[in-house]
Amino acid sequence: MTARPPLPPPHLRDPGDAWVEGPDGTRYWGRYGAAGLLVWQPDHGVLLQHRVEWSHFGGTWGIPGGARKMGESAVEGALREAAEEATVPPEVLSILHTAVFDLGFWSYTTVVARAEAHFDPVMADLESNELRWVAVHEVDALPLHPGFEASWPALREFLH
Repeated sequence: MTARPPLPPPHLRDPGDAWVEGPDGTRYWGRYGAAGLLVWQPDHGVLLQHRVEWSHFGGTWGIPGGARKMGESAVEGALREAAEEATVPPEVLSILHTAVFDLGFWSYTTVVARAEAHFDPVMADLESNELRWVAVHEVDALPLHPGFEASWPALREFLH
């Protein structure tokens, strides 16, 4: 099991990097909400991230994403997180759709984008065990992050 890297001192962290607790005690990452990027390239499938064990729902597959920064739009946050975690080049992307899961006190936005050119993702931080292009029809065979698993049937409808 990989040890969790230490967080930067509180004065160096972005204020958005914090847990939000719901009325039932369930915790969600991102004081200003969170966003992720579902990248689809027709010839290669969708880009998925195998989450490290120490992360929330570690060991599952999902999309690059994370906490939004103060004042950052969901699209900006998703693009930034995907670049930070997987070196996704925003200049090759066309945004197709945004889907919002809103709990009132916290929200997660999935940004669906088509890669107009192929690129090889690179693990650029410690949050991934692996990055992989996965054929759309093979996604369901993986152990998926629960939130991504719940949203996948609706999201894949935008991949055309």
